Amino acid sequence: MPNMESEGSDVSRAEEIKVVANEAFKAHKYAQAIELYTQAIELNSRNAVYWANRSFAHLKLEEYGSAIQDASEAIEVDPKYSKGYYRRGAAHLAMGKFKEALKDFQQVKRLCPNDPDAARKLKECEKAVKKLKFEEAIVVPVSQRRSIVESIDYRTIDVEPQYSGAKIEGDVVTLDFVKKMTEDFKDQKGLHKRYAYQIVLQTREMLRALPSLVDITVPEGNHFTVCGDVHGQFYDLLNIFELNGLPSEENPYLFNGDFVDRGSFSLEVILSLFAFKCMSPSAMHLARGNHESKSMNKIYGFEGEVRLKLSETFVELFAEVFCCLPLAHVINQKVFVVHGGLFSVDGVKLSDIRAIDRFCEPPEEGLMCELLWSDPQPSLGRGPSKRGVGLSFGADVTKRFLQDNNLDLVVRSHEVKDEGYEIEHDGKLITVFSAPNYCDQMGNKGAFIRFEAPNLKPNIVTFSAVPHPDVKPMAYANNFLRLFQ
Repeated sequence: MPNMESEGSDVSRAEEIKVVANEAFKAHKYAQAIELYTQAIELNSRNAVYWANRSFAHLKLEEYGSAIQDASEAIEVDPKYSKGYYRRGAAHLAMGKFKEALKDFQQVKRLCPNDPDAARKLKECEKAVKKLKFEEAIVVPVSQRRSIVESIDYRTIDVEPQYSGAKIEGDVVTLDFVKKMTEDFKDQKGLHKRYAYQIVLQTREMLRALPSLVDITVPEGNHFTVCGDVHGQFYDLLNIFELNGLPSEENPYLFNGDFVDRGSFSLEVILSLFAFKCMSPSAMHLARGNHESKSMNKIYGFEGEVRLKLSETFVELFAEVFCCLPLAHVINQKVFVVHGGLFSVDGVKLSDIRAIDRFCEPPEEGLMCELLWSDPQPSLGRGPSKRGVGLSFGADVTKRFLQDNNLDLVVRSHEVKDEGYEIEHDGKLITVFSAPNYCDQMGNKGAFIRFEAPNLKPNIVTFSAVPHPDVKPMAYANNFLRLFQ
């Protein structure tokens, strides 16, 4: 006979742990909350609440694959538990899987017919699916698609006499212009669309000419700075330049993807980075992140922000330019820098990355997808992605990739870290994340890495968030997604 007393004590101990986990969650300590909910589940796996709560914590850490798994477990334990469907629907939604989300919210409505909140979310989801079907119906085949650039002639756009913002004289973007533009942005003043077009189109031409894997040479005695995700946190970007100097040929930067989305000053961030690229191409290197894509921008705010601050044409133009961004960089043939991570197969050579045809929206599998989406894991080998896209890879995978390509180090971004960085895989992999107090709630530091040639020893600098105007993160995001923040 089972020990009933022992089972009873496990159940009550699990409840005590859940209470502590809930407190950690309220304090935005989501990783700690996940550990505690895991302990509660180990003591009592037949409580759907624990699974659903852990799912919610995974959601907060953008681990949507894990969130879906846990919500599905909650549903299996209790098929009538509405929060299981609710959490799974939210995770599907965050991944842009509107049709799957709709099914879950329809089930929530069936279980809670009188809940006005459930009704509202279902209605929003139905609208999103309807819009998606319409967009799919009018999509033009790739072979017939014309570049939006063909419809833009910025030289014919007049600048009104009353416009007092930054101006580009002729074709050359100067440091004075960039300083004036960023000062205007700081004061929440916009840039005239003529100059915005000029910057984005010039950047497009430069990016198109680059290979998918860019080699960077840092001469002996010089330094080079790598920054991680900025996510529309413009005032923190200015702080990086305050701490480490403006980009120049003597002070070059690589921003490693995810410039936009979530933060509500994404347009200011991308125009500033692009303007520095125009001013001095070798002072500003840019890599694609998973958020430089239509599907992410539609959900997480950049599309709505650009539409409001500029126009629909700019939405299409940015989507096209993002497809021109390189996928990875190698510094002095020794340091491999990529937004996400490594691959589901061994033996990938740098030449394979150079050969990727990147001029498209990111696919859902393959090398390009994995470069943008994958994450390191503490255990060896490979595992499923907690995000639901890409994979997780261990120290042995990192070691083999470095050996195969005669490299010393992988630098990647893509994940918020409490200290702004994390060194993993026996010192062979560094994550750098440059958006402090991410989404105004994570309480993390930001970081950047300064490499000094010739030894390229990484010098990591951390920094805290600075104040910004009272515009909340996700202010321009898909209405429906904001309901779940």
